Amino acid sequence: MKKIIAAAFLAGLAVQASAQSGTNSPYSQYGLGALASQATSFNRGMNGLAYGFHERNQVNYMNPASYASVDSLSFIFDAGVSLQLTNFEENGNKVNAKNADIEYVVASFRAFKHVGVSFGVLPYTNVGYNFSNTQNVNAFPSTSSVNATYSNTYNGNGGLHLVYLGAGWEPFKGFSFGANIGYLWGTLNRNSTNAYSDSYVNTLSKNYSTQVKSYKVDFGAQYTYAIDKKNEITLGLAYSLGHKLDAEAECNLISTNSQASISDTTHYVVSNALELPHTIGVGLMWNHNNRLKLGVDYQMQKWANLKYPQISTVNGTTSFNLVDGQFNDRHKLTLGGDYCKGERYRGFFSRMHYRAGLSYTSPYLKINGADGPRELSASLGVGIPIINSYNNRSMLNVSAEWVNQSATGLIKENTFRINVGFTFNERWFAKFKVE
Repeated sequence: MKKIIAAAFLAGLAVQASAQSGTNSPYSQYGLGALASQATSFNRGMNGLAYGFHERNQVNYMNPASYASVDSLSFIFDAGVSLQLTNFEENGNKVNAKNADIEYVVASFRAFKHVGVSFGVLPYTNVGYNFSNTQNVNAFPSTSSVNATYSNTYNGNGGLHLVYLGAGWEPFKGFSFGANIGYLWGTLNRNSTNAYSDSYVNTLSKNYSTQVKSYKVDFGAQYTYAIDKKNEITLGLAYSLGHKLDAEAECNLISTNSQASISDTTHYVVSNALELPHTIGVGLMWNHNNRLKLGVDYQMQKWANLKYPQISTVNGTTSFNLVDGQFNDRHKLTLGGDYCKGERYRGFFSRMHYRAGLSYTSPYLKINGADGPRELSASLGVGIPIINSYNNRSMLNVSAEWVNQSATGLIKENTFRINVGFTFNERWFAKFKVE
């Protein structure tokens, strides 16, 4: 009972903390924000590799078919946090930003024979940025100061969060399938202000706000084929349903004259403005003697045909409408692996897991008509067994991740992130023999 209360408390804490942004990236001002990793602690050591993995003592949200492999005697509870430092570089200027965030809380257990259940709280996107630039005004009206300047300020906050319930079933040996049903919610706030040092010129502010309350559905399947006694391969498939989020996007255009202290506000609304992309994932994992596991994942998100709200002025008329051509389809390729000598061994180092992964992600944002940043990332991780007289099944997963985002003529980002996840594995359903 105490464990259940602790799990509920931590889940509530994660929901509360998810209101804090997990990013400082200027690129989070586009679309739904910066896409958050859906990987849990053991996946992150392999840079998010997941589709072909089915672990008896870890929660793999990214393919719900994996829940069917959860140990029948265990209740698994996994919570993760991250610490990150990001370096931004533009035109030779550099600045650093720090973040700390409670990432997720997930749990899993065996409900029936060959049926596993999982539930938890995860981030979906993050919005968090604050930057500005100031320039001298050219060809300014004669009534203004010769040394007048104008500044553009941009800031935003918020993000989308997901609470889910999922199940996986293995109807016959080697084949399993599953599904997640989730509730997606959050608020996206973005603001921009164009201000002049000359008081004769109006300050123009654009305030965007969207509140999301919708659903998310994922499906997964896995098939494992035994090559021989020591080698097997698993093919994993995953699909996330794309759909409209039934959200209203609002924009307030505010023109302020500081001389007269008068503001004029124009309010715009676009109904059914945001949309989730269809997402398809496929992965292959090779398992050698249950010691070495190597895998490759490919993911595609269908962003290219999605329309998102954008404000524009043509021939003096301002409008706020859904506009296409703001995205490309997003392709991600991940390679990685996990090595452990064997959990049946008594030695501490023999039971440690060593993980690594590499990823490449194609540009999916379009900024001023050109492709946005592509992403390169790499990670190293370890799974440290918790061994004591009370519990020898739990694990501390620690990983270090490097992420580079860059595109010609745009801001370059280098992020160094430490992910820490504690997987608590409690033996629940065993029958103890008393002599």
